[in-house]
Amino acid sequence: MLNLAEIPEPIASFLSYKRVIQNRSKLTVEEYFNDLRTFFRYIIAIRKKGDTSDLTKYDISDLDYDTISKVTTEDIYAFLLYEAEEKKNDSASRARKLSAIKSFYKYLTVKSGKLKDNPAKDIESPKKAKQLPKYLSLEESLKLLDSVQKSSEHYYRDYCIITLFLNCGMRLSELVGIDVTDIESDLSKMKVTGKGNKTRVIYLNDACKNAITSYLFARQKETSKPGYVIKDKNALFLSGRGNRISNKTVQWMINKHLELAGLSGKGYSTHKLRHTAATLMYGSGKVDVRVLKDILGHEQLNTTQIYTHISDNQMKAAMEQNPLSSIKKDGEKQ
Repeated sequence: MLNLAEIPEPIASFLSYKRVIQNRSKLTVEEYFNDLRTFFRYIIAIRKKGDTSDLTKYDISDLDYDTISKVTTEDIYAFLLYEAEEKKNDSASRARKLSAIKSFYKYLTVKSGKLKDNPAKDIESPKKAKQLPKYLSLEESLKLLDSVQKSSEHYYRDYCIITLFLNCGMRLSELVGIDVTDIESDLSKMKVTGKGNKTRVIYLNDACKNAITSYLFARQKETSKPGYVIKDKNALFLSGRGNRISNKTVQWMINKHLELAGLSGKGYSTHKLRHTAATLMYGSGKVDVRVLKDILGHEQLNTTQIYTHISDNQMKAAMEQNPLSSIKKDGEKQ
């Protein structure tokens, strides 16, 4: 967790604004800090004509408004080039860092009035290469569910987690943050808290209801054992020590079961399970993209449209539906 007292005042002020006024999540605020720290370490390095191969040796604790005000547009372009050529960061990573820089200087010039000129104002964001999201097929999804063995100590918990990922399309942070009280008593729906601390409702299908029911029964049985102490009583998913399960534990568990299902090495992850849920729902042909937008918690429809790609089999089937598909070279039907 960030300690604003240990961060240079200009950056601390900006982070406080993001957290308190714009209600950004702690994780988002930490990402802003990490990106700005990297940028100003680079600025300090080039000012000192130092080595940029290891920026971690440069200290930004004395960063002041004078240094910040002397950053030029050319400095920012040089940093982006460094990120691309030296660090081999892709366009998405560079776009994120530039977004942090632009947001920081906009705050200093427009909101706080500490600076007069914004060197990042007119810099265009690097274009991101459009890629179809990676997702598990229906068959692979079933294999992943089957990989959870009943002999496992955390069978009901792990099976429930995978079921929610594959059916609800939630983010990792959303799943980890679920409280017992977020679920309706009849298991019809539950609340999750997404980006920007925005809450949305997810309706639960039969698979989710059954998985949650089984897990809650097993959870009650486990936590009733003598000596067991629940440290995070509100948390739905608990670790073996009674704490709210962590992001890393869930990631480790998912990777383990991907390997057990013979699906390791394919680039799958917890976030790919979110892609999978969205793709399976849309691929059924019964879910409108606008409904999918609300299920996933997207603010903009164009963010959701990446999930509207069509599988190879669907494209093949569509081609075969063309009335000309059976016309042979000589003009006769097959």
